[in-house]
Amino acid sequence: MTQDHGTRIMIGLIAAVLVGAALQTGQAIFGPVVFALFVIALVWPVQHAVQERLPQGLALVVTVLVTLVVVAVLALSIAWAFGRVAEWVVANAARLQRLYMSKIEWFELRGFDAASALAEQFDVRWLVRIAQGVLAQIQVIISFAVVTSVFVILGLLEVEQAAAQLARMKEKPAAQRVLAGLARAAAKLRAYMLVRSFASVLTGVLVYAFARWMGLDLAVEWGVIAFVLNYIPFIGPLIATVFPAAVGLLQFESWQAVVTIFAVLQVIQFLIGSYLEPRLTGKQLAVSPFMVLAAVFLGAFLWGIPGAFIGVPVLIAALTLCEEFEGSRWVAKLLSGRAPDEG
Repeated sequence: MTQDHGTRIMIGLIAAVLVGAALQTGQAIFGPVVFALFVIALVWPVQHAVQERLPQGLALVVTVLVTLVVVAVLALSIAWAFGRVAEWVVANAARLQRLYMSKIEWFELRGFDAASALAEQFDVRWLVRIAQGVLAQIQVIISFAVVTSVFVILGLLEVEQAAAQLARMKEKPAAQRVLAGLARAAAKLRAYMLVRSFASVLTGVLVYAFARWMGLDLAVEWGVIAFVLNYIPFIGPLIATVFPAAVGLLQFESWQAVVTIFAVLQVIQFLIGSYLEPRLTGKQLAVSPFMVLAAVFLGAFLWGIPGAFIGVPVLIAALTLCEEFEGSRWVAKLLSGRAPDEG
């Protein structure tokens, strides 16, 4: 019996590795499909409400247009903000080079022999390569958004049909559980995105206000970057904190200013992400922080930036489906992050 149990575990682990490899290999298809399902779960209530007043075809057009506008605003905002930062860095490259060399000299005066080797690794061309890499990532995201939009349009046309097919399978309890789980998962995802959007807007406003008060260049850009990247837990807020601190080092040439910028931005991110959001989401959306971080990194590993964005919603949906089945309910409880007496 123990041997059979161990064999099943090994088979499950092997299957998980193979599925992960397949998802990464087929990211051009699987990524947009999963992202499209996530978008459909968010916007379907909008289309359903519009369909009560307009024909289905016109309701679909309205829903798709609203969705595309929202996605375009987010994509263009992050492209504009990072583009402005890249331009600022390139324009101040010579100044950054001088600051970097002065720090190298400071280390050399204190006997660090590796300083000269480090100096050779940094020049303006390195900054240009970073800017080109950022632009390449933006192009990938735009292509991803286009393919996802096609799947969203086709998926919205079939939501009612798929739900009706599952509802007709009354003789199959598993189908009914899947239908109920999908409905609950969609409701949770909408609540999650509503709270995350509110927190992102608040984060962006506070970051902008602090950067403006501090006199930091690109205050509006930092606010926009903080707003968009807050949708990616852990990684996004970290990037939105490190970049302004690095620019502050160049602008003020003072470690005290850098420490102040980094510390205040971290406090803002911590208060909103670790205090405000959990109280707004409540116990129904409680997920283990460890699993949230794992989902973000796994999503980024499989599908890059879109995967990091979609990792947590996929985790929420998977745990919600696990709650519907007795055999997998323990998984949802284990990874919920809730205490045993909280249910």
